[in-house]
Amino acid sequence: MSKQLTQSKDLTTGSIYRHLINLAIPASMGMFFNTLYNLTDNWFAGKISDDALVGLSISSIVFYLFIGLLAGLQNGTSVMVSSELGANKGRALKAVTRNSMSVGVIFSVIVVLLGLLLAQETIDWLSTRDISRVYAWDYIQILLIGNIGFAVSAVAAGALMALGDTRSNRNVLVVGFFANLVLNPLLTFGLNMGVAGLAWATLIIKFTSAAYLLVILSQRLGFQLRLQFETPLIVKILKQVLPASLNFFIMIVGSLMVTAFVSRFGDYAVAGYSVGLRLEQVLLLPALGLNAAVLAISGQNFGAKNYRRISETYRKAQLLGLSISVICTPAMIFLSPLLLSFFSTQDEIINTGVQYLRIDAFAFFCYVSLFISVATLQATKQPNFPVIMGFFRQLLLPLLINYYLIIVLDYSIIWLFGSVASIVCFSMIFTLFYTRQQLKKLAT
Repeated sequence: MSKQLTQSKDLTTGSIYRHLINLAIPASMGMFFNTLYNLTDNWFAGKISDDALVGLSISSIVFYLFIGLLAGLQNGTSVMVSSELGANKGRALKAVTRNSMSVGVIFSVIVVLLGLLLAQETIDWLSTRDISRVYAWDYIQILLIGNIGFAVSAVAAGALMALGDTRSNRNVLVVGFFANLVLNPLLTFGLNMGVAGLAWATLIIKFTSAAYLLVILSQRLGFQLRLQFETPLIVKILKQVLPASLNFFIMIVGSLMVTAFVSRFGDYAVAGYSVGLRLEQVLLLPALGLNAAVLAISGQNFGAKNYRRISETYRKAQLLGLSISVICTPAMIFLSPLLLSFFSTQDEIINTGVQYLRIDAFAFFCYVSLFISVATLQATKQPNFPVIMGFFRQLLLPLLINYYLIIVLDYSIIWLFGSVASIVCFSMIFTLFYTRQQLKKLAT
């Protein structure tokens, strides 16, 4: 194995708690600044008008629907790279990273085609106001065309994560946040580009970040990254990437469905729900960092066939997740009115966001536990169960239950948020037992 590869972190030995914390903290910090980045876009959109904030909220959900294909690239690449690293297969590692990059480019082309065909219709379905639709389309059409930057960043970040490097991606996300603070007002108000300026700022930052991560990854691996197409290997990569992408896609479709139910209460309710969702994501960031750490540690140990160490990682990650929940749950309950007031003065927007955060607070640990279980199953190359569970948790059950509650019985929005939280809790319990059984099978 090359000198550069031997400099990667060996996660198959040493303290699991230390590895979890050392990997999770930089990953969480990066995600924190990335979420602040998105909140900054919301804040500047709100400065344009409340309708612009609604348009940005809707277009963000639609955009993430179309880049759902790209979402699995980071986790899928990380699983493939960490397995080869744990098995000490340096030559195979080169082919995995190059073919993963090719998969990312292919997915980007698909996203552009789907987005240009379907994005406008999806926006029209979600919004009832023409001005909000205009703002939404102004924002999303720019991001769709330049989504290759998202794909390249995802592949590079996933490979670096498998090498035990969550700091490089953290660095680009931190710098990107501060760059966004400069570019947003410059393009949006200085050059009078409006909502489109927010999108152009994102593209500039994302392409710069992708270039930086590619340079760092090439240095760590010791070879130049280029596109490579090997059909058998691409099939193996897709077996990891597609379930993870499908799981994210289901999550976004589920979010769209919930947003559609929320939209029955007005566009301001949609904006309040969207901002509340973003704020919840900020509090979930330590858990998402923990998820990244579990993926890297368990992936390397799976490649090295250290199955008992994977089980130990799972248990200790759950304990750390519980500690995170003890801190974050009260924040969602008591600080939500203050946090929402930073984004809007509209009472309906604030009240909807507060209601969502306070109800979903009781499911906070359930989200954390689900993240850890899904990461463990993906790392052990069992990505299909999370897709099945995601279908029931985020599509089928919410559709059936909320159709009855909101459409048939005409209940309030509180029942909608309560049903979502309840479904998450029941899904967590089922997934927890399933994951533990799968880990026992590996260890025997």
